[in-house]
Amino acid sequence: MENFKIAYIGGGSKQWARTFMTDLALSEDLSGEIALYDIDIEAAKRNQKIGNRINEHSNTKSKFSYQVYEKLEDALKNATFVVISILPATFEEMRSDVHAGEPYGIYQSVGDTAGPGGVLRAMRTVPIYEEFARKIKEICPTAWVINFTNPMSICVKTLYDVFPEIKAFGCCHEVFHAQEFLCLVLKKELGINAHRHDIYTDACGVNHFTWITEAKYKNIDILSLLPSFMDKYYQDGYYEYISRFLFKKDCFAYGNKVKMDLYQRYGALAAAGDRHLAEFVPSHWYLKSPAWVKKWKFNLTTVDFRIQQMKERIADSILLAEGKKEIELAPSGEEATDLMKAILGHKSLISNVNLPNMGQCPQMPLGSIVETNCIFAHDQVKPVVSKPLPLAVVNMVYRAANNIDSLYEGIRHRDFKEIFACFMNQALCSSLTIEDGKKLFKEMVLNTKAYLEPYYPNLQQFLESEF
Repeated sequence: MENFKIAYIGGGSKQWARTFMTDLALSEDLSGEIALYDIDIEAAKRNQKIGNRINEHSNTKSKFSYQVYEKLEDALKNATFVVISILPATFEEMRSDVHAGEPYGIYQSVGDTAGPGGVLRAMRTVPIYEEFARKIKEICPTAWVINFTNPMSICVKTLYDVFPEIKAFGCCHEVFHAQEFLCLVLKKELGINAHRHDIYTDACGVNHFTWITEAKYKNIDILSLLPSFMDKYYQDGYYEYISRFLFKKDCFAYGNKVKMDLYQRYGALAAAGDRHLAEFVPSHWYLKSPAWVKKWKFNLTTVDFRIQQMKERIADSILLAEGKKEIELAPSGEEATDLMKAILGHKSLISNVNLPNMGQCPQMPLGSIVETNCIFAHDQVKPVVSKPLPLAVVNMVYRAANNIDSLYEGIRHRDFKEIFACFMNQALCSSLTIEDGKKLFKEMVLNTKAYLEPYYPNLQQFLESEF
């Protein structure tokens, strides 16, 4: 039985923590401590109670001790793994991230990675991650660090810049959904039922803008089946999970019409969900207006919806913590637990994660954070060199990678002019005039001022300037 410590930064998470704890409980031959650290300590304490109830479930295979820590340093001490999953600021700040651009004709379906919302979220997140990296370097420098926070690329970039020897990678489930979509294509076109683990995909790009250039089931080229599939299903869309038209009532679902349109254009399959993909290209492609978004079979996820969802999740957590609701154990389909077991030496596997480019994406800048397949084995994560992307796709992904790197440098230097240049270089901002861009950027900075002031000493000077 493997015994180890996991430091969970953001341990008061309303959803992901329960998912993670459940997957750990259903894995065999594991035990140890999960150190829950969160600025919302009451939320962490609720998760502690939920974790203890999971331990009591009859289907639990691995039990962990759940401890709540008030200090980050204590949570990190002797950690084998550090898991980071935080919300930088609150949903009120995210309201500005997502909706402030709407009077300027900028609509965002997610607002946490690309576009103006992604820039402002990065401005809040990078300084927090600088501190995380310093503490990890000081207290548990040999720990493996798994990041789940968005914007994924710039979070991982920060960890490696502050602590170059860190053993960190970023996990995202977006490619998993693309693999499920490819299994759907296989079933509809050839009648073959396959699990996503049964197929091999070659993935390359930046997080939420990763592309699949090869997809195989045994000797079957699944991408070659897409034209026939699209002839039947492109117009009305097809969601790969639960039900075809779930996007009509679930704001997180989508019809894969953006994904299929991009495949028709470029001959490679964009791997993220349509809501993310739409934010990496000019707004008039897919995000021209709310009505236009509906035409493309996806949704604008409002922050009001997220706030309501958060309230429901808190209420659900309270019921679970107090024993007023039954604990249900079912595997989530996420891979964090499997990746940890591979690093511990239980097995080896291949999965897509985010790491600095050491040549695994030959067409991308060295040092940029890229998402590719990696081999996970005992105490090692080795990137797999990806297949080339079509040149037109390279141009779009390269721009995104360079913009992430430039944005990081601007935030690292606390240079508002440098940050603004990256703001204007977002694909969704391409329709803005410089003057409107300056006005919107300053509005959004002011809206999140309380969470920037501790880290940007020149903030007030910037707000009072014409820049």
